[in-house]
Amino acid sequence: MDVRRPAGFKSAVYAAIWSGRFDGRSGWGAVIIRPLRMLLVLMRDLAYGQLTLRATGLVFTTLLSLVPLLALSFSVLKAFGVYNQIDPILLKFLAPLGEKSADVSRWIIKFIENLDVKVLGSIGLAMLIYTVVSLMQKIEESVNFIWHVPQLRSFARRFSGYLSVLLIGPVLIFSIIGITATIMAAPQIRRLLAIEPFGGVVYALGQAIPVFFVIAVFVFAYRFAPNTRVRLNAAWIGGIVAGMLWQAASWAFTEFARTSTQYAAIYSSFAIFLLFLIWLYLNWLILLLGASIAFYSQYPEYLVLEQGEPRLSNRMRERVALMLMYLIGKTYRDGGPGWTFSSLTQQLDVPSYALQMVLEAFEQDRLLVRTGDDPPAYLPSRDLGSIRLEQLLHTVRAAGEERYLGPEAVPVPAEIEALLARVNLAIDAQVRDLTLRDLLTPAPQDPAGG
Repeated sequence: MDVRRPAGFKSAVYAAIWSGRFDGRSGWGAVIIRPLRMLLVLMRDLAYGQLTLRATGLVFTTLLSLVPLLALSFSVLKAFGVYNQIDPILLKFLAPLGEKSADVSRWIIKFIENLDVKVLGSIGLAMLIYTVVSLMQKIEESVNFIWHVPQLRSFARRFSGYLSVLLIGPVLIFSIIGITATIMAAPQIRRLLAIEPFGGVVYALGQAIPVFFVIAVFVFAYRFAPNTRVRLNAAWIGGIVAGMLWQAASWAFTEFARTSTQYAAIYSSFAIFLLFLIWLYLNWLILLLGASIAFYSQYPEYLVLEQGEPRLSNRMRERVALMLMYLIGKTYRDGGPGWTFSSLTQQLDVPSYALQMVLEAFEQDRLLVRTGDDPPAYLPSRDLGSIRLEQLLHTVRAAGEERYLGPEAVPVPAEIEALLARVNLAIDAQVRDLTLRDLLTPAPQDPAGG
């Protein structure tokens, strides 16, 4: 009996954490289990390697685009006369590197000052802009991967959005910094700060403002970077956690850089470059972890222990397929706004992978078409009365066979083949004369109430 007790306890703990859905829990069960599931799933994602791999790729892209990115921002800020404000901000970001942060800041600014656009020519300028845009696109691709979004924005939306962030973002940031500095330098404010407890409160706020600013940057990234609709509360949860992680990592890395004298002895002047790479990696990893937290906050059905996409059973796929066609057909009949992939995912509250497979199968069998909008909406490909439920069910039941295994790949005896044929005939007989229009038409009420 003692031998079985650990296995029984392990099974009980597993069932307590992973069994059931959140909407079926209440009280302390939902409060405790949800963060615990998220922590375990995040640890699984880190161990699985996709987050760390993408963070490493972002470090490499950052090294290629760092100087062009800052040069583009500097050129905009020069026009507003706040070029000298860049160095303190860069020093603040590089502060965890320790006493060598000033050397790295001077090294980066020297590269930027030596960058002469006139010498580059048109091809060189195009390559400079491409490296900057590639970093923004790499960020979007990584966040889209976390949010299970298969497609990027259109080229026009990406180009305009990236330029808006690169050109307007620095102006807004330094405008806020400049306005704050002007207000704090006013004589009336200085006299007020000399009076306690106002001075202590303002000092505490001054220490907290950088934290709030970092959180705001993360919230903005999580809200607008993915090519899908992100709820504001999910973006805030991810941003707050990522901001706190960034502050903790900044403090820990500062201590690490201060005490890691052996690295300087081994790598000499190359040690600061290694520390810079590690700090960049930690920043990108925290960004991706926060994006994962925002995603799991919005879609808790993905909080499962198994790796990969949650899979639906065949029965659930048929149920989801009928509901998809019901929603799309009803909106089309009533003249409402078309359903997009994001709105369908949120409405049905099922994994996006399952919806994507069903929608692709419907498009391939010409049951649905996509509009040319961005994002595209789904519409019935023909009159509702000509879309037969028999074809609809056959499409979703056979979805994926052309890419994976089909019936011919698994030969069976004649008895099994006959049984499967009878099952298919029985299903077809129930829906043979029904169309999508019939599905949308309410059944007549029995006057007798029977």
